[in-house]
Amino acid sequence: MVENPKNGAVNTEGHLAWWQLSLIGIGCIIGTGYFLGSAVAIKLTGPSVVFSYLAAAVGTFIVYDVLARMSAADPQKGSFCAYSKNAFGHWAGFSCGWVYWISEMLISGSQLTALSIFARFWFPTIPMWVFAVIFSVLGLAVVLAGTKGFERAENIFAVIKIAAIFMFILLATLVIYGWFGGESLKLEIPDKKNLLFPNGVSGWWSSLIFAFYAFGGIEIMGLMAIQLKEKNDAPKAGSFMLIMLAIIYMASISLALLLISWRSFEEKQSPFITALEGFDLAFFPHVFNGALIIAGFSTMTASLFAVTNILMTLSETGDAPKIFTTKMGKKRKVPVPALGLTAAGLLFSIFLALLMPGKVYEYITTAAGLMLLYNWCFILLASRRLLKKDTSSSVKYIVGIVLILAAISGTAMHDTSRMGLFFSLGFIAVISLVLLKMKKKWENNKKSDSPL
Repeated sequence: MVENPKNGAVNTEGHLAWWQLSLIGIGCIIGTGYFLGSAVAIKLTGPSVVFSYLAAAVGTFIVYDVLARMSAADPQKGSFCAYSKNAFGHWAGFSCGWVYWISEMLISGSQLTALSIFARFWFPTIPMWVFAVIFSVLGLAVVLAGTKGFERAENIFAVIKIAAIFMFILLATLVIYGWFGGESLKLEIPDKKNLLFPNGVSGWWSSLIFAFYAFGGIEIMGLMAIQLKEKNDAPKAGSFMLIMLAIIYMASISLALLLISWRSFEEKQSPFITALEGFDLAFFPHVFNGALIIAGFSTMTASLFAVTNILMTLSETGDAPKIFTTKMGKKRKVPVPALGLTAAGLLFSIFLALLMPGKVYEYITTAAGLMLLYNWCFILLASRRLLKKDTSSSVKYIVGIVLILAAISGTAMHDTSRMGLFFSLGFIAVISLVLLKMKKKWENNKKSDSPL
């Protein structure tokens, strides 16, 4: 998308086919939230985690469906932030943009922490912060390549991540049928309610946030939807992507749970590596760990791309300093000041990884997931004002809101998740205080612009 210098109008002519947007979406979404966060979810709820991912898939589909329909009807550079502003006013666009910026910075931090954990699989004596610095620099380099460079990178990453998951599914299936590990393998099939929900309803409830977090990234598809050749293809691109994700997520987790007891999984190791550790597959942990690093790096890069672009949009609408739209040099594809603030946020994440490596991943992951869900509420609420209402859309809206509120409230059921909830509410409080000052500024600007 480019701006017409004569009249400021937005040129929405795109270059992406719907399947390319689907592939970019998969590249942006499949990451450590799934490859590592799923282990946390399993520890919370046991085999019933499969239902957590099913509920999250339904909720995510509902949110993306309304976002895609709004994008098709009215392509906007600010995507969900622009729609919130159109629906509820300036305060909503401002709040939505900064909530999203913070959520994506937190996601970048959680990805950095997870990447460092994966890298220490090979280099256990090197501190986490060293890996965090290395991956940060590489991620910023990809963002500096601009939109087309980002698209190419995410397409490659998506293929690698899908291949890694299918490799696990294939190997796990071969193990089940006795090709590896002997024929005496006893499958872990829960046949009673207390085995399916070993930690009760509260355990399942608290696992929802980690399942939803594994689908985080649909907002980036909203930002990229304006690049579609046919804007009406946005719903089709998202539907295909989410159905694919739901199938491979639930299939791979189910296979992992069939191979070993859910009690054997650890929060600091991918459940897919844990599931195949006891079998004659010495190569698998190393190959899969490499895929995990690529997956985490991919989603971290997507987050950096998203926060840099949303900061530019906020700057253009007067909700952030104008300097963040400044492009230094003729060949610059990304405003350097915007990328600089993003780098500062990454530096903060590195300090967190250094100061409290024990629980930082779970704290940041929970807070990041919650901030995303707050924005998803904005998307659903805006759709009620901007899209045509009918019985079907009303039912989907209610189901979506209920599932999101369940995931948010479920964080209060577990000590670690509860801390992430407090962190997210603290960020909301800061944004609210800034918003109050901004509202006074907007009111004064209106008074000065009004005729005497």
